[in-house]
Amino acid sequence: MDFQVVVLAGGTSKELVPLVSKEVPKALLPVANRPVLSYVVELLEQSNLKDIIVVVEGEEAALLVGGWISGAYVDRLHVEVAAVPEDVGTADALRAIAHHLTANDILVVSGDLICDIPPGAVAAAHRRHDAAVTAMLCSAPVSGQPDSGSSGAKDKARKPGRFNTIGLDSTKQFLLHITAGTEVEKDIRVQKSILCAAGQMEIRADLMDAHLYAFNRAVLQEVLDQKQTFQSIKLDVLPYLVRTQLSSELLFSGVRAEDHGNDTTTQNDKVMLSQLLSNTSMPSFYEFYASGSNGSTPLPRKTHKCCAYIASKGKYCARVNSIQSFCDINRDGHDPLARTHPFIEMSSICQVIGDASYLSGYSFSTHNNIIHPSAALGSKTTVGPQCMLGEGSQMGDKCSVKRSVIGRHCRIGSNVKVVNSVVMNHVTVGDGCSIQGSVLCSNVQLQDRVVLKDCQVGAGFVVTTGSEYKGDILARKEKQ
Repeated sequence: MDFQVVVLAGGTSKELVPLVSKEVPKALLPVANRPVLSYVVELLEQSNLKDIIVVVEGEEAALLVGGWISGAYVDRLHVEVAAVPEDVGTADALRAIAHHLTANDILVVSGDLICDIPPGAVAAAHRRHDAAVTAMLCSAPVSGQPDSGSSGAKDKARKPGRFNTIGLDSTKQFLLHITAGTEVEKDIRVQKSILCAAGQMEIRADLMDAHLYAFNRAVLQEVLDQKQTFQSIKLDVLPYLVRTQLSSELLFSGVRAEDHGNDTTTQNDKVMLSQLLSNTSMPSFYEFYASGSNGSTPLPRKTHKCCAYIASKGKYCARVNSIQSFCDINRDGHDPLARTHPFIEMSSICQVIGDASYLSGYSFSTHNNIIHPSAALGSKTTVGPQCMLGEGSQMGDKCSVKRSVIGRHCRIGSNVKVVNSVVMNHVTVGDGCSIQGSVLCSNVQLQDRVVLKDCQVGAGFVVTTGSEYKGDILARKEKQ
């Protein structure tokens, strides 16, 4: 589709510590025993978007990600890995690779996105409307229920009542207002000129910005050049483009456009937006209007369209941007396949290991679980529905696994219970352990009779015999 794709893959995200580390950057964090980045890359491949730049924070993380990509996608895709400094914003990351961007349109997507929405559909809508930006919006996920067994104590501490507020025109194709993380109790400020020109605006608080955007490269580049203080696409670039779509502050052809003010509206503004929304099939509308060919007075500025692509409610869309979301995606929440299997209890389904297993490429066994042929189970050991046991893993006698993911080459003793948990690769669990609502990173060792509830255990950590922890983070100190 002649789109260049930029995947912002992050680095050692602070929000995911201790699950991520220098050895396991965010892009390689396993979801259903696959690196999270693989979900985005293969989603792009399915839309025939094969010219990809993966942006990784930190040289060491970039080397690890590049090594994985070169092995996984050789001869399939053209993927370039670009390293940027750690802890840069998404806008700064785009500035750093601007010299690589040459196509007319750019698709920017977060590397932690897991969804079944074709990026090609967003790209097509962007081209159809000749937009400056098109943002993909999805139904906001419901996660972190206290009775889910996933970090319940932390859920209660989270601040409630913060939403994205999104304003749409009557056709739900054009983005007229967007604010991230608005508190319900506070007033919402809406651009008067846009509201008056559009006539009406639908305000939504149930949509999630999926961090997948199509940009006109020239417009994006001018914003990044002019607004050097902008650090975030979501918080800075997108709201700015939406706010200025009638009275653009952008530079076009070397001339700064006149700003007619944020708090007043003109008749020209009303006419412009009404024609903007009604002439979506006319890519040359701006030039036509600016020339005065329709009898109007030519305007000393150029407008731009901000569009929204709203995924249907039946689509799956989530981001691995916190420990809570990582847990939810691996094992909790609603299951898309429940649409066709209504007898399945919704609260007991793993998202990517359950109904959404089509995203991971796995298929269920006759027992409604996923057990690798090389895995070994002891006597009277049960692996419940919507669970996963990875390649080469071994479990002793009288073990029970419910609503959990167990990685590759794990060694699990006898009389072990694993509930609502994620166990990554090469983990050793001693006899008599109980693991509930927890995440165990690679190479963790639990000695005998360890009890964990709602804990995160960092890579390589050793938990000594008989220890009991609840709601704790256990991790080795990173070497500086």
